[in-house]
Amino acid sequence: MIGYTTVGTNDLPRAVAFYDALFDSVGIGQLVKFERGVGWGPSFAVMTPINGQPATVGNGPMIGLSVTTTDEGEPGPRGGGFYGAYFRDLDGNKLAAFCTM
Repeated sequence: MIGYTTVGTNDLPRAVAFYDALFDSVGIGQLVKFERGVGWGPSFAVMTPINGQPATVGNGPMIGLSVTTTDEGEPGPRGGGFYGAYFRDLDGNKLAAFCTM
């Protein structure tokens, strides 16, 4: 279970527009705005790094975003009743939309 997840960005307005569109497609709106970022639902935020250094993409981290139907988890089955679609946000952070059956 994920308590919360943050991803970094170097272009906050662009990232907020991307995530507004992404989360709006599954009925989730902005929950909180910070000086350095925005949070959607209770557990996801995009922010500029607190240390003032550029945001960079990690190798290996991926955030799974739960969806409710296999139609939202295309391209399709990955085995064991897991359906997933893998993509990157505008800053290159790795994401997966997934549904389990």
